[in-house]
Amino acid sequence: MIDEQDVRYWQQTKQSIIDYAKEIGIDKIGFASADPFLTLKERLMEHREKGYESGFEEPDLEKRTHPDLLLDGARSLISIALAYPSKLENPPKSEPGAYRGILCRAAWGTDYHHVLRDKLDKLAKFIAELEPGAKIESMVDTGALSDRAVAERAGVGFVGKNCAVITPEFGSWVYLGELLTNLPLPTDQPIEEGCGDCNICVDACPTGALVQGGQLNAQRCIAFLTQVKNFIPDEFRGKIGNRLYGCDTCQTVCPKNRRINSNHHPEFQPDPETAKPLLIPLLEMSNKEFKEKFGLSSSSWRGKKPIQRNAILALAHFKDRTAIPHLSRLLANDPRPVIRGTAAWALGKIGGAEAEAALLRAQELEQDAEVQDEIAKGMSLLAKQEKQEKQDRQPEAK
Repeated sequence: MIDEQDVRYWQQTKQSIIDYAKEIGIDKIGFASADPFLTLKERLMEHREKGYESGFEEPDLEKRTHPDLLLDGARSLISIALAYPSKLENPPKSEPGAYRGILCRAAWGTDYHHVLRDKLDKLAKFIAELEPGAKIESMVDTGALSDRAVAERAGVGFVGKNCAVITPEFGSWVYLGELLTNLPLPTDQPIEEGCGDCNICVDACPTGALVQGGQLNAQRCIAFLTQVKNFIPDEFRGKIGNRLYGCDTCQTVCPKNRRINSNHHPEFQPDPETAKPLLIPLLEMSNKEFKEKFGLSSSSWRGKKPIQRNAILALAHFKDRTAIPHLSRLLANDPRPVIRGTAAWALGKIGGAEAEAALLRAQELEQDAEVQDEIAKGMSLLAKQEKQEKQDRQPEAK
C-alpha cells in the first residue's frame, strides 16, 4: 500500500528543493532514481573494447554505473544544469601578424567546476537542513557517474548524436553536475525527443570522431587531442586549426543550438582577450603569466604546455612567417621535447629560407630522438613546398 501522506511529504520536499535551486541560480534541475545504469554499462564496455576511451574517465565501470557504490543506500539522483554563453561579444580580429587562437565556449568564463560545486554545496546544505538524516554526495565532471546519463534519466535533456545533453531551453550549452542522496524523492520523466534523421554533427566532425550517432571515439576527438601533453599524431595536426583548447564544431552546427546564447550568469561571461588570445605571446609565456591569463578558466587544468603546443600548430595553420623567429628560438632553447618537436614541424609547414636554416641548425645539435623525427618531418614538408613552387614557376608546355 502506498502511503499517500508519505508521497505528499516527499513531493513537497522535492518542490522545496526546486524552489531553492531557482533561488540560487540553477537553470535546470531534474530528479531520477539511483538504480544501476545497466544499458550504459554495456555501452561503456563496448567503448573500452574498441579503444574509444580518453583515459580521463573513472576506470572502474562498476562505479560509473552503480550509484549505490558511491553512496551507501543511494535512492535518488538530482541533476542540475547551468547555461553558458555561445557568442563572443565584439570578438577581437585575427589577422596577419596578429593571428589568434580560440578556446571552446565551455572554457570562456570562470572554471565551471568551481561554480557548479558552489551551487551543489549550497543545494546539499539546504537539503541537509530540510532532512537532517540525509546522506548526500556531490559530483561535477570528475565524479565517477556519467553526468550525461544522470541528466538524461532526470529529464534535463536528451543525449544527442554529438554525445552532448541537449536541453529544450538552452540547447547543449550547459554545464552538468549531480547530487546522490538516500532520500526517496519523486522522479521526473526523461525527455522523449531525439535527433531524428539529422546527422549534421556526425558529418561535420573534423576528424570523424563521432563514429555514429551518440558514440564518440575520444582518441580522434579534437576536444581530447588539444588536452593531451604529448605530440599530437600527424593525421590530426592540420585539423586542429587555431583551436587552443576544446572543440565546439559538433555543437555549433547543431540545429537545436541555433540562436541560443545564454549570458545571464556573470561568472561565465568571457574576456575576449582570454577566449581568443593572440598566438605569438603564448609561445614563451611564463607560468606566472599563464596563471594570470588562464588561471580562472577550465582550460588551465592541464597546464600551459598543451596550449603552447596548440598555439604552435595554429601558427603553422596560418603559415604565419612572422612567427618563424619565435619558433626558431623554441626549437633551439625550449627544455620540453614536445614544444621543440612541434616547433620543428611548424617551421617546415610555414616554409622559407629562415625556417630551413633553423631546422638545419637544430638537426646538428638536437639530442632527442623524437625531436629529430619532427625535424625530419619539417625538412620533408619544406622539400615538398619547394618542389611545388618550382612546378608552379615552370611555364605551361605548349
